[in-house]
This record gives sequence, structure tokens and C-alpha cells, in this order.
Amino acid sequence: MDNPTNTATNTATNTATNTATNNRTVLISGASVAGPALAFWLHRHGFIPTIVERAPALRDGGYAVDFRGEAHLSILHRMGILDDVERARTGMGSMSYVNSAGKPLARMPADLFAGDVEILRGDLARILYDATKEHTEYVFGDSITSLAEDAHGVTVTFERGAPRRFDLVVGADGLHSVTRRLAFGPEEDYVRHLGLYCAIFTTANHLGLDHTGHAYRTANKLVVMYSARHNTEAKAVFYFGSPVLDLDRRDVARQQAVLVERFTGNGWQSDRLLRDMRVAPDFYFDSVGQVRMDSWTRGRVALVGDAAYCPSSLSGMGTGLALVGAYVLAGELAAAHGDHRVAFAAYEREMREYAEGCQKMGDGVAKLMVPGSRFLASVLNRYYKVMPYLPGKNMATKIARKAAENITLRDYAEVSAARR
Repeated sequence: MDNPTNTATNTATNTATNTATNNRTVLISGASVAGPALAFWLHRHGFIPTIVERAPALRDGGYAVDFRGEAHLSILHRMGILDDVERARTGMGSMSYVNSAGKPLARMPADLFAGDVEILRGDLARILYDATKEHTEYVFGDSITSLAEDAHGVTVTFERGAPRRFDLVVGADGLHSVTRRLAFGPEEDYVRHLGLYCAIFTTANHLGLDHTGHAYRTANKLVVMYSARHNTEAKAVFYFGSPVLDLDRRDVARQQAVLVERFTGNGWQSDRLLRDMRVAPDFYFDSVGQVRMDSWTRGRVALVGDAAYCPSSLSGMGTGLALVGAYVLAGELAAAHGDHRVAFAAYEREMREYAEGCQKMGDGVAKLMVPGSRFLASVLNRYYKVMPYLPGKNMATKIARKAAENITLRDYAEVSAARR
């Protein structure tokens, strides 16, 4: 007669083995940071990743992103791309707040903005693509339109391509995630607007900035210009305070018109940069927000990076958080032998406290960066001028580092080796 305990154990083992066999193909929506990072680790653990990206090619340009602390840097090292990231780092120094004539009013230290390693988002995307293109199928110029899940997988339809079947689907498609909308519900249920909009584009370094930047703050507005790619170009950034606007995210002409309306005659380099914007090789415009969700997984669908727990672009945590999330999600799938139910639950447990800590870094920053009145803008400019001489001047940097390192990363390499 069979031992009931042994029978149960054998059944569980067989289920895990079958799940591992069945749950090998993973569709990832989004080819920025979280998506390719997840594909890297999935392949390392024996899964078969496919990435679909709405853009026709890799997105170049974008703002500078940074990594802080051991958790972020150790993952870059384990991926074998830390040296590539170091070579492409911005090397930014301090940032100066200036008046309308360009005279410096206050200087902010580099580590407050740039972390341990800072790199342009487009350069990081290229490094991640190069690290995954040989083993990951990339489908550019397409997007998911529907998800139909059953007991054995997910049937996915696309805007252009034919329907396909995958074992699992992961949304790594950012703040305005299509995957999240299809699997979890409308965006307004999860995205919290922080009262700001941001635009960024590449321009000539006509100020001759040398690994530095200038920022000009007025009531409800902030204009920033900083050098990029070893001073051969510059990035122009516009922030302005506003409630949610009724804007089509793909209507670049209307977005640029809004900036012209808001910033014409604003002072400093505003008008010059608005003219440069019209001929910029890239242009990004979006609201500044956070994503808050009780769960990042549902059935055979999971979310990672900004799609799941965007801390906002003001936090300085989004890219590192995405990298950690991708590492943990892939690792837990490997540890669970492909059983998504076990893996997704473990992913939520491992990441919840860490993600919430990173999101706290974005809370309240909007009002400090872009105060709503001329008086408050003047007060902040004066405060920043004396801040380097005040006790606790490095407190913000220390808090950011503590949040970035508030996770103990499991070593999934042994799990992966055991599966082989």
C-alpha cells in the first residue's frame, strides 16, 4: 500500500516538473530597462523570453538615470555589464541653480542627483539590448491588444502581428502600462498624479557646460539644462505644475504647444530651448506619477518595474528598482521550477517592502522641486544656497542610499544550476 505522505510528495514533485516544462515561454511587454533585464535573467534560468515593444526601434535619448548602493551595483556586476555602464556614465558634477541672467545662486552636490553611477536611459537600454539580443526575440513596432488566459497559458493578440500563445506574460511597459490595463483594470485605479508634467529632449550644449548642469526655478516651473555624452550635447528638461491634462500621449505637436504656452517669456534659456525643441532629434513628455497596487500579479500575468511600482522620476529610484524587480521575479520563477503561483507570491513578498521604501523617496519631492508660488521659489533658492553649510546636509543622500540598499538579494545562481 502506498504511503500517503510519499504519494503527496511525488504528486507535488511531478506537478512542479510539469509546470517547469509548461511555463517556459514568457512574453514581456516593454524594451526599456525592466523588460530586457528580466529577459536576461529568464534566459539565464532556462526560460524562453520574447519582448514586444510599441516603438519601431530602441528608444534613444531620455533623462539620466542612476544606481545607488550595493544592491543595484551587484546586479549590474552579476549581469556582466557593470564595466559597460561605467564606461557610458555621465560623469556629472554638481548642479547649479541660477537666476534669470544665468548667475549661480546655489550649488548642489553631484551625489544628491547622480547616485554612485549615472547613465543616460537610452545608453542603458542599448547596453541591455546588446546583452540580450542573441537569445531574446525582439518584436518592435507592435503592442498587445488582448490577453485571454486559460489553465495552460495565455493567448495574446497584437496590433499588427498574428495571435500567439505564451505560458506567462509580464508587463514591463512603464507608467502607462497596457499590460496592466488589460489584466488589472483602468490606469486611474493605480496611477497617482503628483501634480507635475515633465518634458525632455536633446539639444546643443550652447552654454559650454562641462559635466554639469544649470537649473532655473520660477513659480510652478523649473527649467534644467545639463551636459551629456562627454559634453558633446545637452539635455533640456522642463517641469511645470498642473492637474491632470486631457492630452493624447502620442500627440507631440500638442504637447510641445503646451510647453510653448507655459514657458514663453519665462526667462533665462527658456525661449532658446523652446526653439531648439522644434528640431530636437528626440522628445519625451509625460505626467509625473506613482503606481500603487495591492498586487502586481494576477493569474499568469505579472508586472515589473514602473508598470508595477513606479516611484516617480523624481525619486531617483525607478531604474534601480526595476533592475532589482526583474532579478527577483526571474529568480523566483527559477526557484519555483516555473510554477507561477508559487513564484509570483514569493516575488510579491520579496519586493513589497523594498518597493514601498523606494516610493517614499518620491513623496513630497514635487513641491520642493517646483513650488507653487514665487515666494516659495525664492525661499528654496536661498535655502539651497546655505544648505551645504548646514548640519545634516548629507541627510537626503543617506536616506536615498538606505532605501536603495534595503533588500537582501537571494543568490539564484545555485537554483539555476540545479535545474540544469
